Amino acid sequence: MSRNYKFHNPEGLYFISFAVVGWLDVFIRNEYKEILLESLRFCQKNKGMEIHAWCIMSSHVHLIFRSINGQKSELMIGDFKRFTSKAIVKAIKENPRESRKEFLLNFFLKEGSKSSNVNQYQFWRHDNKPIELWSNHVINQKINYVHQNPVEAGLVFRAEDYRYSSALDYSDEKGLLDDVVVFRMFDF
Repeated sequence: MSRNYKFHNPEGLYFISFAVVGWLDVFIRNEYKEILLESLRFCQKNKGMEIHAWCIMSSHVHLIFRSINGQKSELMIGDFKRFTSKAIVKAIKENPRESRKEFLLNFFLKEGSKSSNVNQYQFWRHDNKPIELWSNHVINQKINYVHQNPVEAGLVFRAEDYRYSSALDYSDEKGLLDDVVVFRMFDF
């Protein structure tokens, strides 16, 4: 699997997606989604992550962001993925209601054994595929893609009805994350 996807522009606005290994549906439990949200909040407050759009699906995450404090985007995302990987695996281990515990942990262990840079469990796939967003049209297109993901998956009829995304922020209401930078494209 190639890891040659790069964040070339340190001030660029990027769209990335990252998935659980095997595209496993881990985020069907809210407590695992909350770990991601807490980590995004931490990145916003402490690492200079400016979030423009986000969505947590059952097996993957979409994010549109930029680094505003000079930290390299790839390091920020690497830290985010490392921390959330460990925290979610720990939460799965400690969750008495997790009926898939043995299956999930065994799968993550097996995937980890295939990778030279993973000590034990591999939770996230290695690829992020960052795409720099270079025009208002492309930014708007990717934000719509992020927000329409739950609609396309049949989870909701309207994007703003999906709790775990920034679509509500784009409907002039308050979503789950503070300080989402809402992109507005105006016609003149």
